[in-house]
Amino acid sequence: MAMRVALAVHPDSGQGAAARMAGTVAARLRTVVDRLDLITADSPERFRRRVAECRDSGLDALVVLGGDGAAHQAVQCCAGTDLALGLVPSGTGNDFARALGVPRDPVSALSSLVSALRHDHRRRVDLGRIDGGDSSVPHWFGTVLCTGFDAAVNARANSMPWPRGPHRYDLALVRELVSLRPRPVVVETEKERLTTQATLVAVGNTAFYGGGIPICPEAVWDDGAFDVTVVGPVSPLRLARILPRLRTGAHVRHPSVHTLRASRVRIEGPGEWPVFADGDPISALPTTVTCVPEALTVLGVTRESTV
Repeated sequence: MAMRVALAVHPDSGQGAAARMAGTVAARLRTVVDRLDLITADSPERFRRRVAECRDSGLDALVVLGGDGAAHQAVQCCAGTDLALGLVPSGTGNDFARALGVPRDPVSALSSLVSALRHDHRRRVDLGRIDGGDSSVPHWFGTVLCTGFDAAVNARANSMPWPRGPHRYDLALVRELVSLRPRPVVVETEKERLTTQATLVAVGNTAFYGGGIPICPEAVWDDGAFDVTVVGPVSPLRLARILPRLRTGAHVRHPSVHTLRASRVRIEGPGEWPVFADGDPISALPTTVTCVPEALTVLGVTRESTV
């Protein structure tokens, strides 16, 4: 059977790494597919339009060369369809690829993807669906939806023209720590209702955000449920002490941290708290999310993930 694949290149990912690799990736893919369409994803709107055009004319798989923002846009195009998604990570965080067990080295990831295409190795994974909002089109996420301190850090970093790279997030974190103030939050699931003063709430379809931080360390992509991490009322000093534990997942044992498991989560809280999913700004509170089992087909996924 003839296979048609589209390669979406996000040229700014990884400070230009995706653009530099595009030719190599395209050449390798052409060795195992019958037709390869190239999509330059210079804006989310153009990207989705071009993918829709290719899909309507018989696309079998979408390969994304980029980071988590690129993967997030691709998920919107592939969720709830038979269009398979392949990832060649070349961004800063690559958290969705990390959670799916895709090799962190893009050359190794490409080799794994080529093998998956050759042998038609694909699996179904869960996604989070953001319910409600102004659009009738569902919005999906693959990794973590968060609100509170971590989302505020992301929002501040996105608004800062300097410095570039990961140090921008370090500076944003320090500035948000100075203004940290826990706020009243209600987290309601199909099983329970938690009312507390909170610093942040993270809903994990997978474990990682922020470039490998296992904020929801037990979350996996095929169990039909979210893992939810709620950091309660802590001072800036105490939060600063908790932050180093995030890299190991040990934060969930701190007495100020609550963990829940649920297939549906509603978060109510301060309207000025931003909501981010897969590292992209989505909305503000309140928000409701549902775990949709097997909503996405992915290529070359392994059961193990790596930090």
